[in-house]
Amino acid sequence: MRLLRIFLTALLLFGALYAGDPLPSWNEGPAKERILTFVEKVTREGSPAYVAPAERIAVFDNDGTLWSERPLPFQIIYAMDRIKTMALRHPEWKDQQPFKAVLEGDMQSLKKQGKKGLLTILAAVFAGPDRAAMQNEVAEWLATAKHPRFDKPYGELRYKPMMELLRYLDSKGFKNFVVSGGGIDFMRAYIPGDYGIPSERILGSYAETRFEKGEIVKLPTVAYVNDKAYKPIAIYRNIGLRPILAVGNSDGDLAMLQYSAAGRGENLQVYIHHTDGKREFAYDKMELGTLEKGLVAAKEGDWLVVDMKNDWKEIF
Repeated sequence: MRLLRIFLTALLLFGALYAGDPLPSWNEGPAKERILTFVEKVTREGSPAYVAPAERIAVFDNDGTLWSERPLPFQIIYAMDRIKTMALRHPEWKDQQPFKAVLEGDMQSLKKQGKKGLLTILAAVFAGPDRAAMQNEVAEWLATAKHPRFDKPYGELRYKPMMELLRYLDSKGFKNFVVSGGGIDFMRAYIPGDYGIPSERILGSYAETRFEKGEIVKLPTVAYVNDKAYKPIAIYRNIGLRPILAVGNSDGDLAMLQYSAAGRGENLQVYIHHTDGKREFAYDKMELGTLEKGLVAAKEGDWLVVDMKNDWKEIF
C-alpha cells in the first residue's frame, strides 16, 4: 500500500507539473521562453507592453504551420481523389488537362500545369451550391484516407505543439485566426472542430460565387488566392486590426509577418522551420513553397525561428 501511495503521489505531482506547463510538447529553451515571455508581457495588466484583449490578434498560416503539408498540401490530395470519383460524370476529363494527368496518375504532367492547373482542379471539386454534405465528405476523408509515409489519417497530422499554442493563446484572451492560401470551404470543414477556431476566423482562397434562389453557388473559377501580399490585405479587409502575433512557414507568409512587425507596440513574428527529417520532413523548398527570403527577414528583424527538430518534443 505504501508503494502504491508513493506511486499515486508521484503521478499526481507529475500531472500537476505537466498541467502547469501550457506548452508541454515544446522543449525548454529560447523558443519556448520567448513565446511565454511575449504572452506574459502583453497580457499582464500594468505591463508597459500590455495589449487590451480586443487587440490581441494572432494569425497563423495553415499548411506547414499548423499541420503537415507533404508530399502535397492535403487539400490538393483530397481534390485529386475527388476528381477520380467525379470523372464518372465528366467523361470529357479523360482528354482535358489537368484532369487527364490526375486520372492517369501522371504527376510530371500535372507539375507542368503549375499553380494554374492545381487551382483548376480545386475549383472543379468545390464548385456548386454551398452544402453541408461537402463538409461531411471532407471530414470523412480526413478521418479515413491515410498518409503514405506515416500510415495515419491526414486529419491526425496536426502539429501537437501548435495545437497547444492555440489553446494557450485562447486562454490568454487572444483571438486566433487562420490566414491561409488553402480553400476556405475545405478549411471550414475541419478547423472549427479540430483547432477550436470558428469559421468566421478562417481566411482563405475562394472561388467566384453568385447568389441563386436563396443559395450561394460557387463557380469553377478562382476569385481570390490568399497568398503573399494578399494575406495582409485579407487581414486588413476582414479583421481590421494589425496582428501582434503572426506565424508562418514559407515566403508566402512573409508579407503577413512583415505587416505584423510594422505595428506599434509589442509584437512577435514566428517562422516554423522544417528541420526534422526523421519525425516529419526537412526542407526549405517544395513544389508550392519556399523559405528563403523569410529566413533573411527573420535574421534582420530578430524574429523567432522555431527549429522543429530541436524545439519540439513531439510533432503529431
